Amino acid sequence: MQQLTKSMQLRDLVILGLLFIGPTAPVGLFGVLDAISDGAIASVYIVSTMVMAFTALSYARMANQLPHSGSVYAYCSAGIHPHAGFLVGWLLLLDYLFIPAVAYLFSGISLNALLPDIPVWIWTCFAVIITTLLNLIGFKKSAIITLIILVIEIIVLAAVIMTGIAIIFIHGIQRDWLHPFMGGELFNWNNLFSAVSIAVLSYLGFDAIATFAEENAGQRNLVSKAIISCLILAGILFVVQTYIGALLSPYSPEYLRANPNVQGKIYYTIVNEQLGLWLGWSLGLMKAIGAAFAAMVGQAAASRLLFSMGRDKRLPALLAKVGKQSGVPTIAILIAAGFNLCLAALAANHAKGLPTLVSFVDIGAICAFIMLHVSVIGYFKIKQKTTGLRALLFDIALPTIGILVLLPVLLHIDNDAKIVGIVWLVLGSLVLFFNRRQANLSWLESTNN
Repeated sequence: MQQLTKSMQLRDLVILGLLFIGPTAPVGLFGVLDAISDGAIASVYIVSTMVMAFTALSYARMANQLPHSGSVYAYCSAGIHPHAGFLVGWLLLLDYLFIPAVAYLFSGISLNALLPDIPVWIWTCFAVIITTLLNLIGFKKSAIITLIILVIEIIVLAAVIMTGIAIIFIHGIQRDWLHPFMGGELFNWNNLFSAVSIAVLSYLGFDAIATFAEENAGQRNLVSKAIISCLILAGILFVVQTYIGALLSPYSPEYLRANPNVQGKIYYTIVNEQLGLWLGWSLGLMKAIGAAFAAMVGQAAASRLLFSMGRDKRLPALLAKVGKQSGVPTIAILIAAGFNLCLAALAANHAKGLPTLVSFVDIGAICAFIMLHVSVIGYFKIKQKTTGLRALLFDIALPTIGILVLLPVLLHIDNDAKIVGIVWLVLGSLVLFFNRRQANLSWLESTNN
């Protein structure tokens, strides 16, 4: 049976998770969330981190029990049924194949804005080629590059935060100190949770750590530690940067609601006007480069999922081919890269290409998160027959709460994205139907080995 090289340490996994999420993920959503929550944007990210903590806990528990590269695909196969696992894995592919395409396109658009003489499609292709080559040589060999990119991203973000703090103490604040937590007169809990349903999308990517479980070179619980650590670090970074941004913002939530066209760029505007153009330019540049490397991690995660499904003969076995020297799933990486490039190229030639792609990336992840919690209940409570107070809390109560907090997020997803999700699920059902003769023994054999 094909095996991936065990080379990942805790630092490597946390770097991958933070790269995929992006330390500055809230920058693009700042204006939207500030307007919806009536200024309570710091509370939005505090609540969002708590919501995602339930999902992180379920990922951590299943990763400890089933250290396989298939992530939720493997968990649902073990906790519910192999057919359910395939369909959830198929839905998760929608997330892992579309998110890198979005990130590559965003990188191309951002770099084109900085250097307009080079077309978007050339920047996009360049980003795909470079990051695919890094994935093909293996993360361990390219780790120094990814670490440098992440460190520079954090340094730029730290410069923004520290300069912002200095400006606040020199010139004062634009809003009350508690406003980013309590909001204004129009604040209510319904609006807060509407904002949370959007903000949780900033965290998409920490779950990709689970797809590298088979490459864990340390203790069995290394992946679970990385998942929890990544979520905590991201939550702290998100709350701090949005809190400082809100205190510096001369633009009220009322202004943002009245001018939705400025919401996406308002954080950059605040940095440019309050902190200096050089910091705004640096933030924009690192956001562009960071997006390309976030896409790289997404591409790697997609390839691990394709590899796992190919090894279990749920998809063509060619996807399970592993490079002898690199120890990575080469064919799966190339197929994921080709899919990303085609999607990004098509979207780059349409005026609404980026927002259209963005509307499609959420449905697969949220459905997979919900089924992850179902898998925890199925695996521990039903199949392992756990008993006692601990089992009641961790095997029923917490996963159930995780499902309940994600359902409103699912309902708030764009209707077009829901249609795409249904169509994608129908296609997966057809693939499953024509592949039904492949016995579940192939998956059981891979898990036992």
